[in-house]
Amino acid sequence: MTTGMVMIVLLAALLHATWNALIKSASNRLVVLGMLNVGHVVFGIFLVAISPLPDRASWGFILASTIIHFGYYYLLYQSYRLGDLSQVYPIARGMSPVLVALGAQVFAGETLSPLAWLGVLTVSGGIFMLAGDVFSGRVTKLALAAALGTGAMIASYSLVDGIGVRLAGSATGYIGWLFVFEGLAAAAIFREIGRRGLKLPKRTLLIGLLGGLVSALAYGLVIYVKSVAPLAMVSTLRETSVVIAALIGVVLLGERPWRLRLAASIVVAMGVVIMGFGAI
Repeated sequence: MTTGMVMIVLLAALLHATWNALIKSASNRLVVLGMLNVGHVVFGIFLVAISPLPDRASWGFILASTIIHFGYYYLLYQSYRLGDLSQVYPIARGMSPVLVALGAQVFAGETLSPLAWLGVLTVSGGIFMLAGDVFSGRVTKLALAAALGTGAMIASYSLVDGIGVRLAGSATGYIGWLFVFEGLAAAAIFREIGRRGLKLPKRTLLIGLLGGLVSALAYGLVIYVKSVAPLAMVSTLRETSVVIAALIGVVLLGERPWRLRLAASIVVAMGVVIMGFGAI
């Protein structure tokens, strides 16, 4: 990975942390999740309008990723409903780098050096530290299962999109059509919102739409870099967003405990450095 690619992924991680901070302040996560998908669709329509059609070989991956994203949104919502954000979110994101590294080796033929593997494992370990007392019994089995399922969905769509975008011949075309298809998820979510008779306050709608646009840009940048860079390293760098979000919580939102979050951040930073040396 070049320095430019690393900077793009770290920018995506910052954007990812930003939209999670926005969503965390929302009163109704289901409504925000629906608007998040609307933001993806808006961004996708823009990309489709300016991009050539992806190659035929990539359309199966776009469809597969769309289906996996449906599962991801469902499990993400259940994770937030059943457990605390600060506990279940690091579990979901922390397991993703290792699963992506394993999947990339099996399905994409990308083999990491032992030192790079050590970096990936160190980053995952640092992210898991943010989960705090997960294994003390304070997190219910259902919440833990939902978080683990969410992590599996993250790893799955990361692999599918990483391989699919390389077959597309147009990274922006692949990203655009993927986001357009997420309109199906938005329709399903708003149908559920209507069935429950939930209110749609303007502030929540605006937060969701803004979060969706930021989220789409963040993941679009990640998919673009995956078209030319090793999948495991891109995914590992992207998951530093969890630490960025934790630091935002400490510095801007006054969340505690700050020592655990600072220690986890140092461990993740060490893992990124180790991974970098392993790629030389």
